[in-house]
Amino acid sequence: MNVKTATLESVPFASEKRAASNASSRNGNAPEDLNSSVIVEGELLPDIHQPLEPTPMLPPADIESEEVRYDPEANTAYYRQRPFQVAVRFLRIFVPFFTFSFGLWWDSRTGTNDRKQRQQAVQLREMLTRLGPAFIKVGQAVSTRPDLVPPIYLEELAKLQDQLPPFDNAVAYQFIEEELGSPPEEIYAELTENPIAAASLGQVYKGKLKTGEVVAVKVQRPGLAQGIALDMYILRQLAGLIQKNVKRVRSDLVGIMDEFAARIYEEMDYNHEGRNAERFAKLYGSLPDIYVPKIYWGYTGRCVLTMEWITGTKLTQPEAIRAQGVDASHLIDVGVQCSLRQLLEYGFFHADPHPGNLLATPEGKLAYLDFGMMSEVKPPQRYGLIEAIVHLVNRDFEGLAQDYVKLEFLTPDTDLTPIIPAFAAVFSEALGASVAEINIKSITDQLSALMYEYPFRVPAYYALIIRSLVTLEGIAINVDPDFKVLSKAYPYVAKRLLTDPAPELRASLRDLLFKDGSFRWNRLENLLRNARGNSDYDLSQVVDQTLDYLLSERGELIRYYLVDEIVKGIDTLATSAFNRFSDSLGEQFGLTLNRSPISADNQKALDHIRRIWGILQDSRGFDPTKILPVVPRLVFNPQAQQMGQKIAGGLAQRAVARFIREFLLTEETDSGSDFPASPSLPINQPRLSPARQ
Repeated sequence: MNVKTATLESVPFASEKRAASNASSRNGNAPEDLNSSVIVEGELLPDIHQPLEPTPMLPPADIESEEVRYDPEANTAYYRQRPFQVAVRFLRIFVPFFTFSFGLWWDSRTGTNDRKQRQQAVQLREMLTRLGPAFIKVGQAVSTRPDLVPPIYLEELAKLQDQLPPFDNAVAYQFIEEELGSPPEEIYAELTENPIAAASLGQVYKGKLKTGEVVAVKVQRPGLAQGIALDMYILRQLAGLIQKNVKRVRSDLVGIMDEFAARIYEEMDYNHEGRNAERFAKLYGSLPDIYVPKIYWGYTGRCVLTMEWITGTKLTQPEAIRAQGVDASHLIDVGVQCSLRQLLEYGFFHADPHPGNLLATPEGKLAYLDFGMMSEVKPPQRYGLIEAIVHLVNRDFEGLAQDYVKLEFLTPDTDLTPIIPAFAAVFSEALGASVAEINIKSITDQLSALMYEYPFRVPAYYALIIRSLVTLEGIAINVDPDFKVLSKAYPYVAKRLLTDPAPELRASLRDLLFKDGSFRWNRLENLLRNARGNSDYDLSQVVDQTLDYLLSERGELIRYYLVDEIVKGIDTLATSAFNRFSDSLGEQFGLTLNRSPISADNQKALDHIRRIWGILQDSRGFDPTKILPVVPRLVFNPQAQQMGQKIAGGLAQRAVARFIREFLLTEETDSGSDFPASPSLPINQPRLSPARQ
């Protein structure tokens, strides 16, 4: 495919001009009034009083360009030569925002704020609508946060998802003819006379192909690209001014704006959206209860997209979903699990999951729509996020500080000494008593407070990730006010830690389970308990992955610590069994036998082992017979043989030490001997290079 790098002004706007001109001449009058109501599946779209504001037409572009990409430097160079156009647009943005903000301030001073909330909400929605797609996107994000804005505002801002003013049908039909080569009536067997939904970048018609498939036909708005180009230039310049002159702001605001603009550019290319949909279906379409619509490429172009029609209900209408016999809470959990795989497993994620793009189908599946705004998380960032979640949940704030360096929130030369206690102070409050108390909003709010005090910066890639998570959490809160994303996420993270062979996660697991030379049984118990709650957790896979790592060079340090723990565990079990046998003999024959003492630490470890065994028995995939194929691997593996020899040696040492203590040194022990009850193993800790550690 011929791909050309272009600025927004180089989108083929000439076709938009022709479509509008031809439509007007064919009708003999100007395009129809955009304020008229539109029929949507037997209902009327609300009357939106203000149409989207038209923008000045940019010069025609290379019509042969098949793909448009964001070039911030070229866009900046173009608009620097047009200061008057920029000034006019800036005033059109600034004046409404200033007027609205002043009105809110005045109403709060006069005490009329509560009574005028509905009017204010309508005013905000109309203002964002007039300002165009970039600002509509902001309104869509806010419309999913019932914890941030009042219900009246949510109700109005929700109309920005798919109830914006439509544009002239004749223009849309002309677009279809120019993109697909024939008039709509020759392409489709049926096509609704009016759009059934209108969003920020286009409007949707319901149709039927001549082969019988019911489809959704999305047609792009005319004059769209040039408005976005100008807005992105203005917002980018403002971001640069703030970044340069406000010392407390250390984040890459310009980079964040460039990332946002690049995603919108991609969203304006429906061919790109179609490819995104197919990639999304390949990666996540096989997950339980996830549905991705089919793309019909023979009926798709840069400005027209034809995809499978999905009948469904927005997730923000839980009562309507439940009325169909579908569990809305289950679908929220499905969405969270899918998002975790998007962000932490494959990295290709839906960056615009507002309620208009997530539907509950009558069959009980979660359908994803609108794949225009997608983004990617690179492998180092994915592993860094998993490590950060682990350290956060386990309150390892030193590890969390190091994670923020890896994730590029802090530079490598940053002094972490004052930041670690700051993390402890801030996040301890956000975490509450357990993982179930954690939510994304509390974490981001607390982190924002630290951003001003310490040299944090927000990397550009992170902005879309947090927008996606916060939006999803907002939808979830609408269904269940007590919903906590992280409490649903940790079982998946625990599963990944136990099964993923990636060196980064193996190292995280090692650091999690071992500290200061001791094994933390409670952490393993917590991991296993959480992991078994994940839908695709398989215990046999955990065993295989654990052995692969344990018997590799990278597992040398864990083998060193594990030998000691196995020796202590077997010794404790044997001592416990001997004590039970002694008690039984004593009761049966009236004998008094000496009991071998079990230290408090060993007893605690024994209790952990018993609980862990119970967790394993309750886990999906537990089958003792599956252990048999593992035996040959352990018998013939050199590393396993060395472990066996060290374990046998350690048990022999303990047996000899116990015999000497209990039978030969009774008097010395009674007189205060310091002979240890459980001698440490004389095994030299291996010296490992950083790579092998």
